[in-house]
Amino acid sequence: MNPGICALSAVPVRAEPNDRAELVTQLLFGECYQILVTQESWLQVQLAADDYVGWIDAKQHTPVSTEYYAAWCAQDHPRALDVVQAVSDATTKIPLTLGCRLPFFDGMNVRVGERSYFFNGTATNPAAAPDFTRQAALLRKTALMYLKAPYVWGGKSIFGLDCSGLCQQLYGLVGIQLPRDARQQIDHGRPVHFVAQAQPGDLAFFDNAEGRIVHVGMVMGEGQILHAHGEVRLDPLDHNGIYNRDRQRYSHKLRLLKRLLPE
Repeated sequence: MNPGICALSAVPVRAEPNDRAELVTQLLFGECYQILVTQESWLQVQLAADDYVGWIDAKQHTPVSTEYYAAWCAQDHPRALDVVQAVSDATTKIPLTLGCRLPFFDGMNVRVGERSYFFNGTATNPAAAPDFTRQAALLRKTALMYLKAPYVWGGKSIFGLDCSGLCQQLYGLVGIQLPRDARQQIDHGRPVHFVAQAQPGDLAFFDNAEGRIVHVGMVMGEGQILHAHGEVRLDPLDHNGIYNRDRQRYSHKLRLLKRLLPE
């Protein structure tokens, strides 16, 4: 095993080993991965959290020990709750964004491999006992913080993300690790049979003419859904799908609703 950690605010993970290749996902600060293949100045990696595979530039790789990697994988780490914050030591200041992991955070410091950084922002508390009301409230509060974030295919950062990246990040903030893509996320949770029965935090999935799942968003209640479509936005949701007021038409056809939070 040859593990590493993302020590930058965000690192692009690409489909092929070159800078022009498709962005398939991102590593955010504090996320670990394993190196699968080395090809010249590129590394094929597998993300520890969701097993996603892609290529990163070797210049953006920060190695960690196998012991650190095993300890990282064995626990759920707090995540940053500020839109923009930073970690720092005597010589370095690293910007990070909403949803970044804070490895081994003890209330003051995070540990990234052999280095320790000070963090003075707000963070989630994964050690707290799961509570439906608290989780639903945090989902709704943080979801609204993503409003107007631009859509970027493969992105997970508040400065650019796609529909499934948004939902994966939101649920990560309440301690639920979802797969990366909407077609994988639909396999999780319990079906909700009618839009009228949907609760804030439920996920809504949408398909195309061929029946493939191509979009996901989070129900916000009061007949609204939060999703990434050009930007992170709130739109009306009914049994047909998402209605785009700006274009005066339905933009996505509803396939299924799923509930992930405990009752």
